[in-house]
Amino acid sequence: MRELFDEVAGQSPLDPQEAVRRTSRAPQRKRFYKEAGVAPADGGFAVTLDGKPIRTPSGRHVVAPTSDVAEQIAAEWHAQGETIDPLTMPLTRFANSVGEVADRVDAVADDVEKYLGTDLLFYRAGHPEALVAREAACWDPVLAWAANQLGAHFILSEGIVHVAQPEQAIKAARAVFPDDPWSVAALHVVTTVTGSALLAIALYRGAMDSDDVWAAAHVDDDWNVEKWGVDEEVAARRAARFIDFRAAVTVLESLRA
Repeated sequence: MRELFDEVAGQSPLDPQEAVRRTSRAPQRKRFYKEAGVAPADGGFAVTLDGKPIRTPSGRHVVAPTSDVAEQIAAEWHAQGETIDPLTMPLTRFANSVGEVADRVDAVADDVEKYLGTDLLFYRAGHPEALVAREAACWDPVLAWAANQLGAHFILSEGIVHVAQPEQAIKAARAVFPDDPWSVAALHVVTTVTGSALLAIALYRGAMDSDDVWAAAHVDDDWNVEKWGVDEEVAARRAARFIDFRAAVTVLESLRA
């Protein structure tokens, strides 16, 4: 099983797109177990294959934080046919990633913090007016929430010209980051697939639901689709990102419950 998910770890254990690219190049392995289950473990719940707990590619035990997450990971294993396809197992990939970075939570949080300097929501279109208005309608409430609830006041820019964000704003937003590996990993995945740490924080704090976060992250993309039609390659990449996004949302919702 370790070899099966070596490719999934990618160059960065929390880079879902790299994981997908590497996994798509890897040969599929035959199913080697009969049953997938869940068992209590230190710190949470283990996923078992024929009674043996699964491990990450480096050999660490996978321990889910809730029984619900463990059950959904087990369901991914149970659903496999004669061959195992990691592309159909987003929660398993996520769990492997968490296991690899469990002792590097601060480093993962630091990576999320970097997005606060160049967040998607800061850079606005200058025209046409309808797109400007749509961005404002979707993004301004998030920025207002960050200012009012987190004390994080950010600066907007038109176009792609970089604008340095106030250090105090970045510190205020960083202060509400979670400190457990599963939540931080979920925050990281949502940030990287949406391009916005602020959207990820709003989701984590319950200020936005997942549908609104996903829609806000794709305001410009949806505008282009309306004007020019669907680009199949872009749509495929978006669908792949959504799979990892939903896995992270599943974890956050389970922990919140």
